[in-house]
Amino acid sequence: MSSNGTGFDSRKLCMIGLALATTVVCLDGTIIGTCGTIIARDLDGLELYSWMVTAFLLCETAMIPISGKMSDRFGRRPLMTIGLVLFLIGSVLAGMSNSMGMLIACRCIQGFGGGIIIPVCTASVADLYPPEERGKMQGLLGASYGIGSGLGPLVGGFICSYISWHWVFYINVPIVAICLAFTVKKLPGHAEDMTQKIDYIGMAVLTALLIDILLFFEWVGTEFDVISLQTLLMLALAIIIGIVFYAIERRADDPVLAPKLFRNRTVVVSMAIMLLYGIAMLGTLSFIAMYMIYAYDIDTMECGLMLLPLVIGMMITSMCSGMLVARTGYRLWTVIGTAIIAGSLLLMSTLGADPSKILLEIYTFMFGLGLGCVQSVVMAAVQNNSDPREVGMTTSSVSLVRSIGSTTGTAIFSLIISSKMDTEFAASMFNGMQNAFGLQGTGLLRFADMFPNTGVGNFVISIFGNGICLAFLIVGAVFLLAVALSFLMDAKYSFVGKE
Repeated sequence: MSSNGTGFDSRKLCMIGLALATTVVCLDGTIIGTCGTIIARDLDGLELYSWMVTAFLLCETAMIPISGKMSDRFGRRPLMTIGLVLFLIGSVLAGMSNSMGMLIACRCIQGFGGGIIIPVCTASVADLYPPEERGKMQGLLGASYGIGSGLGPLVGGFICSYISWHWVFYINVPIVAICLAFTVKKLPGHAEDMTQKIDYIGMAVLTALLIDILLFFEWVGTEFDVISLQTLLMLALAIIIGIVFYAIERRADDPVLAPKLFRNRTVVVSMAIMLLYGIAMLGTLSFIAMYMIYAYDIDTMECGLMLLPLVIGMMITSMCSGMLVARTGYRLWTVIGTAIIAGSLLLMSTLGADPSKILLEIYTFMFGLGLGCVQSVVMAAVQNNSDPREVGMTTSSVSLVRSIGSTTGTAIFSLIISSKMDTEFAASMFNGMQNAFGLQGTGLLRFADMFPNTGVGNFVISIFGNGICLAFLIVGAVFLLAVALSFLMDAKYSFVGKE
């Protein structure tokens, strides 16, 4: 029994609800991947396609640090209730959408709900379990994160193929209802000292900073060039807002992100690792499905099934690392996990435009194994090395940088792939078609849809394969930095004091 007096059965029900909540939020982050085109065509809004994903991620990321801090102040239970209700409302209205504008607005509501749910779920583990048991519980949430993110494309493809895209969102209703039943009455409800002034100004400035950063990575290479006046202005704005935010937080009575966090080595190292983790994970998940579909000429259902090894790999090591970390310490798992992630990305970079199915399945399984080793261990390390009164803020800071990495990872992969495709297409005998059809970057894949099994169609698929392999190579090489950082994690399973 935990020190807060919550019984075993109640904790078990809570963890089931928290795991389901994590799964459904992560599912909605990737479920659009295989059915987004169908939805956009039905709502006559292909030009707004990317905003179905971007709106969700922007709002989710903006809410993470705010909800983490507010849950420290007001307790997990009220924040979890608000998050689940918002997510439920957004899901119902998204399924009822009759225009892209309405759908994007509903995805924003879902994102706000998800941005509350994710950090509150993670922080709740510290309320429910003592430090020596948190590793395996974080392993359960890590597995849920992998299941949701990995199964999103498969579930989306199945629903769109056999039911209707509206049920991509309606399916959330019964899951969220179960989450509410299992968590709302059973989560510990408490509030810290309410005499300190809430840092509303800091929250607003941090939100502005995050929006500027995320929009920069969303627009660079598409709306404007990497080297351009817009790039300079957005980077300058981020620096100015960042300085203002730091000044505000230094003077705040109860800062939303306390500057002292950056004096905690475990937190700083964990944030750096999870930033790179988010880039590698979501960047890969966002494009590997497209890679499979065009390389093997398969439908979304077959593609989803081919991604199952990645999900299985992540489940295995998430659970194993969580159960064993108290014996082995943090460093062993983070070193092994980051090394496997970097190695699998570098191996995937050798596959080319005509990849072997067996090798691709092996490499994606390895990638999943690496992902599962890292997340739950890092979260347990952060919670166990934080002031018990600030677990929500500390956990949300790490979740925040992972979310930033996830959003920017998709943009980084897209930028690398698009640049490679534009360069190779411009140097080919088909270069006149690019201007004639007004296509660029990954949009060139429309030639493969319009002219299947022809010279231009096969050439576009080939350069797309070259582009994604280049992205794997660059991100894999950069991820070696995470391998180096993982050696700075504590070798022993340590935690701050007694709770």
